[in-house]
Amino acid sequence: MILPVILCGGSGSRLWPLSRSKNPKQFLSLTGDSTMLQDTIARLKGLNCSDPLLICGEDHRFTAAEQLRQLGLDQGKVILEPAGRNTAPAIALAALHAKAEGLDPLLLVLAADHVITQPADFRAAVEQATPLAEAGKLVTFGIVATGLETGYGYIKRSDELLDTSGEQGQSAGYKVDQFVEKPDLATAEQYVASGHYYWNSGMFLIRASRYLAELKIHSSEILAACEKSMAAAVVDTDFIRAEKEAFLACPDDSIDYAVMEPLCSKADGSNSVVVVPMDCGWNDVGSWSALWEVSEKDAAGNACNGEVMLEDTSNCYVRACGDKLVAAIGVEDLIVVDTDDALLVSTKEHVQKVKDIVGRLKSDKRKSMQAMASNHRKVFRPWGYYDSIDFGERFQVKRIVVNPGAQLSLQMHHHRAEHWIVVSGTALVTKGDEEILLAENQSTYIPLGVTHRLYNPGVLPLEMIEVQSGSYLGEDDIVRFEDKYGRG
Repeated sequence: MILPVILCGGSGSRLWPLSRSKNPKQFLSLTGDSTMLQDTIARLKGLNCSDPLLICGEDHRFTAAEQLRQLGLDQGKVILEPAGRNTAPAIALAALHAKAEGLDPLLLVLAADHVITQPADFRAAVEQATPLAEAGKLVTFGIVATGLETGYGYIKRSDELLDTSGEQGQSAGYKVDQFVEKPDLATAEQYVASGHYYWNSGMFLIRASRYLAELKIHSSEILAACEKSMAAAVVDTDFIRAEKEAFLACPDDSIDYAVMEPLCSKADGSNSVVVVPMDCGWNDVGSWSALWEVSEKDAAGNACNGEVMLEDTSNCYVRACGDKLVAAIGVEDLIVVDTDDALLVSTKEHVQKVKDIVGRLKSDKRKSMQAMASNHRKVFRPWGYYDSIDFGERFQVKRIVVNPGAQLSLQMHHHRAEHWIVVSGTALVTKGDEEILLAENQSTYIPLGVTHRLYNPGVLPLEMIEVQSGSYLGEDDIVRFEDKYGRG
């Protein structure tokens, strides 16, 4: 059996202002109607595999679970990392979870944020790699280079071709000689011309027990920390929470450094790392210019999304994320991305510097600037979402939408009071010891320090306007007493 393990970590800062740390690119719809995570799951159809196992952080748990639910995968499992520790520990958590359930599957390790335009070729490569992994090989997938890339790591293959049993033969894959870092342009040219190098995709197919055995030999500290963390994990309906203290002691390392490279360096001929070539229209969408490359374009080379109007413009990527019209005249080779609270304009040549803007936002003394690195104006919650319409020094106005049957936590605030006005739907409000049923155009006031909760008992979404006032309006001024979603 193949268990897809989808790694959903990462902040996607190079695709700011659309991708932000609390809602990164893997959970966004960038190349179609589905999100990148959903596209990753959809391309598995046709393979002999189980429902996927997702690895993500606490901040993204409800987003990940909801996207699984939208695909009809209510039973899909999500392992929550207390913090990002790179790919080697993340894969170890998945392998340990599978073994704890009495299974020893082949782990198909995938990133949630890659574009693959030829999914049939992706599946063919996985099927070609399966007998090799079943024979005990540690398989990685090398992307057949379509150009000179200095932004990717490379995999150098040997001349030893292995057949589907893992022995020397005529098909399937090659033994790996070396994993190499991102090259300069001249070196990349040599790599591609040789025909012995592939782009490192970060995708793997490995038996769970084999991975854990190799991790014990080459990176025992990672295995020990992950074993301790998973032994004390808390499991509920949708989430498996790895124990925090043990996991934070885990070294931060990739599977390449922790396992693959030490195996490749063996001089006794026992190297069991194999690369299977994959030519599937792969792109890791690491920048806005990369997204332009994989997007549909008009006759002038422009890729547009949203309310966009162009005149005498060529080879641009223009995205309007709200209701605002974005017009461009007489420009070329630009990236223009407009969201509710930020506008990015860059030449394609300089888009890698977007991460520098994000760094400056994070270090800015103004909280409003810091927030732009992590959250959009519209913030999704397990019960619905809120949209910050306006704010000042001592007030904030939000539009709140609560899904039918959903409720906010029973909570109180130390520093702010709230006014709630129902725009549409019905609200059942808990306020101290009383319960109030509010219909359209009715309102209530929640004084500072009073315990309260909001519940939508209806079959239609509840839409409200919330006006906060007080000395501090941050989201961390919430003391929760009860919460059906398990938030602390």
